Amino acid sequence: MSEPRTVTDPADPRLADYTGLTDVELRRRREPAEGLFIAEGEKVIRRAVDAGYRMRSMLLTPKWLDVMGDVIAAADAPVHVVEPALAEEVTGYHVHRGALASMQRRPLPGAADLLRGSTVRRVAVFEDIVDHANIGAAFRNAAALGVDAVLLTPRCADPFYRRAVKVSMGAVFQVPWTRLESWPADIATIRGAGFTVAALCLSDRAITLDALAAREDERLALVFGTEGDGLAARTLAAADEHVRIPMDGGVDSLNVAAASAVAFYATRPRPA
Repeated sequence: MSEPRTVTDPADPRLADYTGLTDVELRRRREPAEGLFIAEGEKVIRRAVDAGYRMRSMLLTPKWLDVMGDVIAAADAPVHVVEPALAEEVTGYHVHRGALASMQRRPLPGAADLLRGSTVRRVAVFEDIVDHANIGAAFRNAAALGVDAVLLTPRCADPFYRRAVKVSMGAVFQVPWTRLESWPADIATIRGAGFTVAALCLSDRAITLDALAAREDERLALVFGTEGDGLAARTLAAADEHVRIPMDGGVDSLNVAAASAVAFYATRPRPA
């Protein structure tokens, strides 16, 4: 157990992991490069620890010392205690949850390794989703609705960015995931692992989601496109199936996170 230490200087190098948390471009570059991510709030910190991620340090306001006492006792990491005003000065925002932890990332598996094994039957692929809230919500949907793994194309937002982690309520630590390296060429890797690749879109050849679900494909990869333009033409050309969600009321599409929830629920494996 590390003894909590009070810090009063916002420029103290011990607080370096927590500086400028609202600067998205800075954190997007810095966190993967330095192998860290920030967990915010008691529940998210606990889920990161329970998932086996190593803690680098904690940043707590005084009232959270007792609440996080068991985590502090178990963690072999420095605990920095700061007043709320100093936490805001360092991070750039009002840390109303009062508890932050800097966690160590783990190396991502290769896509082929992640897809290997009979227990991986249903995966989600997200293409160029740049909104962190949408990525976080999609991971929460995947965890809640039994998706076995998530694949992200190179331009997707970082699911371990603070806002994505927060929106997911820590589900990003629960669902195995990796980042693809060459998209849409990586569709060959997914298909080679025995998956039917189904692209969610509005094309003329699209079958309904109900029709896809009724087939009960043994292994299914559901591919979702970016918030604005949807899936790229090359992705659609490489997919095995085009699939649409039937809708009423003159609405032609859903937010990508909402669409993923509908598709995950509809295609969940049926009891034997």
